[in-house]
Amino acid sequence: MMLDFTDHELERYSRHILLPEVGATGQGKLRSASVLVIGAGGLGAPLLQQLAASGIGRIGIIDHDVLEASNLQRQVLYDTVDIGRYKADVAAEHLRRLNPLLNIEAWTERAGQALLDRLLPGYDLICDGTDNFQTRVLISDASVKHDKTLVSGAVQGFSGQLAVFRPQRGGPCYRCLFPEAETTEAPTCGNAGVLGAATGVIGSLMAVEVMREIMELEGRDQTKLMIWDALSGTTRSFVVTRDPACTAHLPEGH
Repeated sequence: MMLDFTDHELERYSRHILLPEVGATGQGKLRSASVLVIGAGGLGAPLLQQLAASGIGRIGIIDHDVLEASNLQRQVLYDTVDIGRYKADVAAEHLRRLNPLLNIEAWTERAGQALLDRLLPGYDLICDGTDNFQTRVLISDASVKHDKTLVSGAVQGFSGQLAVFRPQRGGPCYRCLFPEAETTEAPTCGNAGVLGAATGVIGSLMAVEVMREIMELEGRDQTKLMIWDALSGTTRSFVVTRDPACTAHLPEGH
């Protein structure tokens, strides 16, 4: 397997390859993988950096927003000179400079159902870093429909949460966890505030979960919701199970 890497790849990813749990085989899986990241903001920025640095071979980015000065407090992928440009385009440029070995694609469109139906089948794994319940439910439903694992993160104020949904393996989806999400309005960073470093923590943890899924590491037999509180410095988690009444899992017509 080592002979399949160039000298540059061996040097770039050497600290991964040294890990017995990763090795050349695991790094090869990362190189062969494709990940679609929806939302290139507070969560998506650190997530994308980690995915690119780690050698995920193909990364897709969906984000219809343009960069604002207030984003720079937490969206560390961007620079002041990027203000006013589409985040997806800027993120793609930065990632290509970070790791020229990768295939990076970007869409400056809203993550609507038509776009999700078109793109999801072409990716191995989906990441949701969006900031409203309605879009999160839409992404979750599309992941169920196309049998894709979904890594979902969220941050509000000083706290963050993270879960990995594997509906294609009989696990729950985002709707199972938040059945009233579609009719709930979540506070935004713009009106409630957010600790910038908290988004970096959850975004990086999302990247860890992506790599665990791709390399098929241990501890993926249950779906757990992790809740992290920066104020108290505590972390707790609980198991999430599929809701038999969840509409996302019912056959069409029911």
